[in-house]
Amino acid sequence: MKVFGYKQRDDPCEIKALQEYLAAEFEMKDLGQLKYFLGIEVARSKQGIVLSQRKYVLDLLTETGMLACKLAETPIEMNHKLGIFPHQVPTDKDRYQRLVGRLIYLAHTRPDIAYAVSVVSQFMHSPSEEHMNAVYRILRYLKNAPGKGLLFSKNGVANIEGYT
Repeated sequence: MKVFGYKQRDDPCEIKALQEYLAAEFEMKDLGQLKYFLGIEVARSKQGIVLSQRKYVLDLLTETGMLACKLAETPIEMNHKLGIFPHQVPTDKDRYQRLVGRLIYLAHTRPDIAYAVSVVSQFMHSPSEEHMNAVYRILRYLKNAPGKGLLFSKNGVANIEGYT
């Protein structure tokens, strides 16, 4: 296994040279600064870079009919008792799996829902109405702040690092 790496400062000449080198090796086109990629919005500010999925959340709330829902303060009930118990009423497995899958993708930029999503994802094989209600609670929580995301703070020095 070969490992190649490089480090580069925020010198515009060095950045341009890197772009030219990569363009010679690979087919590429400079599209400018990244704003939107795979449902993730990228916003730059004086504090750093913010990754959020506001449109993704609003689309999810619209598709589920929960755009005007009552808000939840937390993504999961405290001391929840989710599990598989006898006499549970089953729910639409395909819909449940689709919603949980979308929440798993959303959790990449929303660590505040990661625990709740990990809990509901444990019941993908046999979801009940109780489990679906827990998914709906996560959606009601997301309605509170659909644009919430991750902030990558500036540290004063921009480094480009790459390894193969």
